[in-house]
Amino acid sequence: MLCFAGINNLQAQTKTASPKPGMVLNNLEYLEYGSVNVMLAHDFYPEGHQGGVGIIQNGLRTATNGDLRLEPTPGQWSPIPKVGKRVINKATHEISVRMEYPNPEINRKGFNPIIYPDLNFAYNIRVLPVGKAFKIIVDLDKPLPDAWIGKVGFNIELFPGILFGKSFYADEQFGIFPLQSNSQMVADKENEYQTIPIAAGKKITVAPELPEQRLVIENLKGDKLQLLDGRSKHNNGWFVVRSLIAKGAAKGAIEWLVTPNAIPGWRSAPVVQVSQVGYHPSQQKIAVIELDKHDKQKLPATLYRVKETGGLEAVLKQTPADWGNFLRYHYLHFDFSSVKKPGMYIVKYGNSQTETFQISDKVFSNDVWQPTLEYFLPAQMCHMRVNDKYRVWHGLCHMDDARMAPIDSNHFDGYIQGHSTLTKFKPGDNVPYLNRGAWHDAGDFDIRVESQAETVHGLTLAYEAFDVKYDNTTIDQQNHIVEIQQPDGKPDMLQQIEHGLLTITGGYQAMGRFYRGIIEPTLRQYVLLGDAANLTDNLPYKTDGSTIDPILNKPAPPDDRWLFTEENTGRTLHTAVALAAASRVMKGYNDTLSKQCLQIATEVWNKTEDKNIGRFVPLAVELLITTDDKKYADFLVKNQALIVQQIQNTGWMVGRALKAVNNAAFTEAVTTAVKGVYSDIQKQGLKTPYGVPYEPNIWGAGWGIQNFGYKQYFLCAKFPQIFSDKYMLNSINFILGCHPGSNTSSFVSGVGAKSMTTAYGANRADWSYIPGGSASGTALIRPDFPELLKWPYLWQQGEYVLGGGTSDYLFLVLAADRLLNKK
Repeated sequence: MLCFAGINNLQAQTKTASPKPGMVLNNLEYLEYGSVNVMLAHDFYPEGHQGGVGIIQNGLRTATNGDLRLEPTPGQWSPIPKVGKRVINKATHEISVRMEYPNPEINRKGFNPIIYPDLNFAYNIRVLPVGKAFKIIVDLDKPLPDAWIGKVGFNIELFPGILFGKSFYADEQFGIFPLQSNSQMVADKENEYQTIPIAAGKKITVAPELPEQRLVIENLKGDKLQLLDGRSKHNNGWFVVRSLIAKGAAKGAIEWLVTPNAIPGWRSAPVVQVSQVGYHPSQQKIAVIELDKHDKQKLPATLYRVKETGGLEAVLKQTPADWGNFLRYHYLHFDFSSVKKPGMYIVKYGNSQTETFQISDKVFSNDVWQPTLEYFLPAQMCHMRVNDKYRVWHGLCHMDDARMAPIDSNHFDGYIQGHSTLTKFKPGDNVPYLNRGAWHDAGDFDIRVESQAETVHGLTLAYEAFDVKYDNTTIDQQNHIVEIQQPDGKPDMLQQIEHGLLTITGGYQAMGRFYRGIIEPTLRQYVLLGDAANLTDNLPYKTDGSTIDPILNKPAPPDDRWLFTEENTGRTLHTAVALAAASRVMKGYNDTLSKQCLQIATEVWNKTEDKNIGRFVPLAVELLITTDDKKYADFLVKNQALIVQQIQNTGWMVGRALKAVNNAAFTEAVTTAVKGVYSDIQKQGLKTPYGVPYEPNIWGAGWGIQNFGYKQYFLCAKFPQIFSDKYMLNSINFILGCHPGSNTSSFVSGVGAKSMTTAYGANRADWSYIPGGSASGTALIRPDFPELLKWPYLWQQGEYVLGGGTSDYLFLVLAADRLLNKK
């Protein structure tokens, strides 16, 4: 899925009119010269390697995060500045932005608190064109304190994924960019270990042998530039070019001249985007062809069938329809819906072609949803050893769960404990019943109650709707062992639902409330990659020192995860929804758990108070379907006006309960309201060439589009006279490869001919993937560049998550199979 593999195949170099004489400010407020773009603070997401001064060069984002930093190679929790207003000077084509240290919004508080040093300063970054190059100038309001000289410098980061094995020059020094970090670490004045530069020079030339990536950086003031390897301190680091602020410097403290090579007449090659899995004979089939905005040719597109005897047979050739412009590209549509003959196909446009895909009524039946159920969900299971024949995905982990978190603690990753534990347990107490069930939330190992609940709910509705009796996994709760591809006579989906319920009900049983989440107590544990069994010793910590480390044979330090609680009625009701639904499918499979689920969900309904009545609607729906108790139907009818007002959110859920409500006026009101929902979807679907509501963002939109498609199924099923399956199927196509940018990989690892096989899972340090994991997908480099890199450490593009990010995809494919085959 390497979007840079075969660069020459992705980048056409055709003869065109001579380029403009130099770099200019365009109407999107970034600098442009031919195939080079320079952005300043369109994005500010430095922990995700996206922000500051950034460079897109011949279709590749080669550099980013050009800004003042307090460390040579900063990491995710390093201090970052507060971004002020970006100012455009149209006369000089200069872009500037105001920056300040510290940022009070995240200084020791917020979702991920940052510990800032006692340093306050402000500055302006300016970028301005100089012929075919540009200058970066940093003006400080006043000189830095002497104590900070030698520490504050201007950094710009170079994307490693396209530089491994490429060369560099730094004045008289030269070498290659290494595949792994080999840099020597030495202690600085504060006894903190820092990496020794790979090289240093007044001028650094990056990849001089490659016109597509050649970049020259010259320091016009001060000492030599340093070339550093950020991976020496952080696995997810990039190569860094850095120069220090000199003593007494203020205006013009930094002045660089940067010359990215622009290939004359360069055009991005056409990209043909299709589902990497394929299409059902009866569904709409449109290949989306993405063209450089300056590409005025319109060539014929051809659909070929791969012949059983070998070779290709042309079955349809036509000029694609013009769709229009979106982001930085121009788009065409090649509609081959008329082709229904089963087989393997490819689409060609000029010299570009797709991977092979199938047309078959079995297209969604095999090898599409199964990897999520039989690989990804087991690999994410906590409190289990997960075996896969000769491989162990992870050992038995977290059997020491969990200790109550300290009060008044603002932890990382959004975990906050208030002034009380809200339970009988004191900070540091062991809370029982939590060393069972649960899935690790994402590319890390915490357990969020909302992701547990969403996964349970999605799997429950899938099991009910599609009667999935698939069994290919052994799940032994008593011995905490999972065996992948080894059936045990029980439906895997029911076993997974049970696994999620064990943690939710266990927490409630212990505390009389739901937990907010369970997470590692230290950052060192939190950032661990690989086997979850290495996070803890699986021995519940005892404050009397009687917990003995079996290897060291001495009292073990506390390594147990912390348990957080919260007052959050929205999340409480959301979790109860999953229990109310799951109690139905657990009946006859685990009757005790079924009764517990319904008891807890009913208790939450009875005792929860919230002025936002809309939050109770989903729980009323599930309790009504489960119990057929008229009081829940009465609640829905009583709140008809609110439900209609919020129909964008409530329609898919309430539609499932119309039969149980059995009220003609209520049914008519809801039906009328959802017509407006469909009308809005149709309008939104016209805004992109992909036929789905899609607003590109700094995070990939994959999970949101999966969720949209998931809800579309219920609207199609319950309001067939209003909703078409078109948008639901378009969302599948988007996830499976028909999305913007040169990388046409399926977001779901191991699914389709080409997929995300380098992704942000717990095994990302191995440049590997977990089959069936659904990544976040193509992100937007603002304002207009879609990007999906082969790089395992970009969570906004490649991360797996539980909740809707998993169960929505699984449900969506099962739904497509059901609707298209009218099962």
